[in-house]
Amino acid sequence: MSALFSPLQVKSLTLRNRIAVAPMCQYSASEGLANDWHLHHYAGLARGGAGLVVVEATAVAAEGRISPACLGLWNDQQAQALAGVARAIKAGGAVAGIQIAHAGRKASANRPWEGDDHIAEDDPRGWPTLSPSPLAFGGHLSRQPQAMQLEDIARVQADFVAAAQRALAAGFEWLELHFAHGYLAQSFFSRHANQRTDQYGGSLEKRSRFLLETLAAVREVWPQHLPLTARFGVIEYDGDDERTLNESIALAKALRQGGLDLLSVSIGFSTPQADIPWAPAFLAPLAERVRREADMPVASSWMLDNPHDAERVIASGQMDLVMIGRALLANPHWPLQAARALGIERPTWVLPAPYAHWLERYQSA
Repeated sequence: MSALFSPLQVKSLTLRNRIAVAPMCQYSASEGLANDWHLHHYAGLARGGAGLVVVEATAVAAEGRISPACLGLWNDQQAQALAGVARAIKAGGAVAGIQIAHAGRKASANRPWEGDDHIAEDDPRGWPTLSPSPLAFGGHLSRQPQAMQLEDIARVQADFVAAAQRALAAGFEWLELHFAHGYLAQSFFSRHANQRTDQYGGSLEKRSRFLLETLAAVREVWPQHLPLTARFGVIEYDGDDERTLNESIALAKALRQGGLDLLSVSIGFSTPQADIPWAPAFLAPLAERVRREADMPVASSWMLDNPHDAERVIASGQMDLVMIGRALLANPHWPLQAARALGIERPTWVLPAPYAHWLERYQSA
C-alpha cells in the first residue's frame, strides 16, 4: 500500500491522495482577473490526478500583487472569475484550494521573464510598496518600502478577511495564508525586514503578532469544517538557522492553538544573502521537526519531484502532504508517472475516462 496514494482527511475534506499542486504564480492576469489561461491551467492539473490544487498567490489588495499580472481577490468581479477556476478544479476530482497573499516590499515587480526586478519608480505600471520597516529587500528588489502605520496594518488584515470571504463564496474549500517567502507576513516575523519598536516588532511575541492576528481574523470568517492553512518560511539559511527555527516552531505552536489546521513548511527568502542547500527533499527533516514539536500536520515542497522521495517522506511521517510544482508544469500527469514508478497498477484516484483508457491500458505505446 503506497503512503503517497493513501487518502488524507483534513477537517471535513478527504484528499484522494497526498499529492498537492503547489501554488505557482502564472503572472497571466489583467487587473487581478482570472482568465482562460487560469481556467485551463488549473483544470488540467486537477485532471492529472493530484488530490489538492492550490491556486497561486492571489493578492488581497492591489498594492499586494507581486506584479501587475498577478491574480487578485479584492473585489467581487475577481471572485466571480475565480469561481470558474474552483468549479474546474472540482470537476477534475481535486479539492479546490487558494492561497491569499500580500507581497509587501517585494510587490510592484516585473514578471520573472521580464527582469524579476522592481518596476522603476517613474513607470506608471508600478506603485508604492509596504513593509513593517522602510528597509529594501536588496539585490534586484531595491525599492525602499513605506513603513506601515497601525492603520495600514489594520486595513491589510481586513483585506485578508474580505479575500477569505470572497474565496469561500467563489467555491474554494481549502484556504492557505501566504506567510512565507519574504512577503508581508514573513517580513513582520523576520529580523531582516522588521526593525519596529512598537507592538509589532522586537521580541518574538511582537514579531509574531501580525501573523497571529491575521490568522485570528480570518478564522472568524472561515468555516470551522474547512481547512485553514498557511505557508511559512521556518528558516532563512542566513547563518542564524537554529534560532530562527526555534522561533518558527514557537510560532507554529501558537498558530496551531489559534486554529491553523496545517502548515506548509518553506524557506523565509527574506534576504538575498541566503545560502540555501538545494538538494532532493532537503526540507523534509525540518518539516518533520515542525510536525512533531508543534503537533500539527505539515506539507512541504522544493525538490520532491522524485516519486520515491515523495513516497518516503510520507511513509516515514516527515510530512502529511507533498507540494509538487515544476514537475507538474512539465507533466500534469506526474501522479500517474509516480504511481508507475512505485509499482501501482491502479492508483486510488481515477483519471477521466478519455485519458484513463489510453494512459492505463497502453502504457508502452
